Amino acid sequence: MAAPRRTDLLLDSVTRLLRVGASANLLNLLQKQHPTDIAEILRRLQPHYRRMAFDTLAEHNARFAMQALSELEPDQGAAVLTHRPVEELARLLGELPVDDLAALLEWLPDEVSARVRDLLRGSDQGAVGDLLQHREWTAGRIMNPKVFALFEDLTAGEAVAALQQSGGVEMVFYIYVIDDRRHLVGVVSLRRLLLVPPQTPLKHIMSADIVSVSVDTEQEEVARLVAKYNVLAIPVVDAENKLVGLVTVDDVIDVIKDETTEDIQKIGGLEALDEPYIDTPFWTLVKKRARWLVVLFLGEMLTATAMGHYEMEIARAAVLAVFVPLVISSGGNSGSQAASLMIRALAVGEVTVRDWWRVMRREVLSGVVLGALLGVVGFLRITVWSQFFDTYGEHWLLVAVTVAGSLVGVVLWGTLAGSMLPFALKRAGVDPATSSAPFVATLVDVTGLIIYFSVASVLLKGTLL
Repeated sequence: MAAPRRTDLLLDSVTRLLRVGASANLLNLLQKQHPTDIAEILRRLQPHYRRMAFDTLAEHNARFAMQALSELEPDQGAAVLTHRPVEELARLLGELPVDDLAALLEWLPDEVSARVRDLLRGSDQGAVGDLLQHREWTAGRIMNPKVFALFEDLTAGEAVAALQQSGGVEMVFYIYVIDDRRHLVGVVSLRRLLLVPPQTPLKHIMSADIVSVSVDTEQEEVARLVAKYNVLAIPVVDAENKLVGLVTVDDVIDVIKDETTEDIQKIGGLEALDEPYIDTPFWTLVKKRARWLVVLFLGEMLTATAMGHYEMEIARAAVLAVFVPLVISSGGNSGSQAASLMIRALAVGEVTVRDWWRVMRREVLSGVVLGALLGVVGFLRITVWSQFFDTYGEHWLLVAVTVAGSLVGVVLWGTLAGSMLPFALKRAGVDPATSSAPFVATLVDVTGLIIYFSVASVLLKGTLL
């Protein structure tokens, strides 16, 4: 039996202390934990206990409590705060970096959010307003506008002094260099800054090869660039190349987690959830699953229609019906494999829409080889079985050839459909993850039947048909 995790033990202790109202002991326990560990505990508590635990911590250490709260999903964090007076809300939210503050404000009721913004410090008020003007899921929405930047004419010594005196900056990984109009012109690493003579101007040691994004860049693309260039932060510029913010690696990790979760849910054949599974209302969960299930069910009804169309062939050669699940499932499996590969490759930038022809040629060859492999296995299965049993009748060899040939065609079609559908959706501006494995399998089921019975009508004509 596995030993309980440390977080599980902490959760049990916190729950017991909340039940008996031992606020002092609870505070003593929570203050010894890392904010991320506290957030995990809060996430797993019942809503009323979550609020009680946060209130206990916030009463004695507001900044520490808000650090933990910012690690929760914004909707959970907002739910913990909503019962407080507006003045206290503004005070607590003022402890957060501006990007986290803006994310929480979005989940508060509109009236409360507006009143809180009026009570924020002047600098925070303007920064939050600027952030919320940008589109959702873009760099402008997730950036921190408080970015440390220095003018190009400053010396290395002056830059070090300015860095030592800086306050209110979330993280400093690099020194961004700007001109007198705030245009981003270069970047200097902290290591480089400390190694050069103090009198060296920044413009002489900066690198002009800057990886930056615009405020309208999709957050998924931001994450891809951070991973590609192995940087800890990426500057955000406006249309005039003026430095307006910074996206740090912790924000990128959150983006990757959210995007991956959404893609996996879509690949599984359901609408992406807006909240964690355990916090999603029951009927919302049912609705998001039911829509795709109904669509897939209607698609599978076409399979019954196709079976009905070949009713006479099945009546004449009932043995054909035995291999229907085998043939169409092989096509669906190959299609699901190809779709999963392409969805992931598109998501991480391994391929682009322009690569569709290269992918098609590769998948045609893959489909033929995989189909032939399965066809050989199916042929041998029928051949060996027929040596001991009379299950497939006197024309077993033709049945074996029919199944083998059908598997090549169905697997080839499934591979092509699964690999090309994500490209088509991407070109149409739709998330490729929508071409989920169940959707591809349903599509291939119907067409697989047509391929199977078409091959059978050619090869078995004059014998079984």
